[in-house]
Amino acid sequence: MQRISLLLTLCACFTVTTVAVGISAAGPPPAYTKEHVITIDATTLHPPSWWYVPGVTPLIWSMDPENTEAYRTSTVRELRLKPGSYRFGTFTFDFPFTVNLDGVLEYPTTLDQCVSGRATQTLTIKCSKTQPYGGQPEYTVK
Repeated sequence: MQRISLLLTLCACFTVTTVAVGISAAGPPPAYTKEHVITIDATTLHPPSWWYVPGVTPLIWSMDPENTEAYRTSTVRELRLKPGSYRFGTFTFDFPFTVNLDGVLEYPTTLDQCVSGRATQTLTIKCSKTQPYGGQPEYTVK
């Protein structure tokens, strides 16, 4: 009987200790779950249009222009984004960008003539179209 009592006491202590250690080891959430404020500035685009970040902002493709909630290029907006890969898009121009674990932006260097803000928290879009769309590109081909 004493053995069973001792065994039950040891099991109870082990369970309490395991639970207590598990709770204290949880700590703060991992860096990839933290949201960062990213500013999107597409105000230089003319004529003004709409833009979106799929999965984050209202879509522009299925909208009624009179009643849409989609974001206009005429207004600077702040988004709360977790680290990860995203896409910025208008009707004529879209590109990938990344928010890294430090909360700053990364994007391909091939976009440098049309996009600025690398290693910052502000993404500025300077071109409203790319080829193969009609007209002259708003950048030079290197």
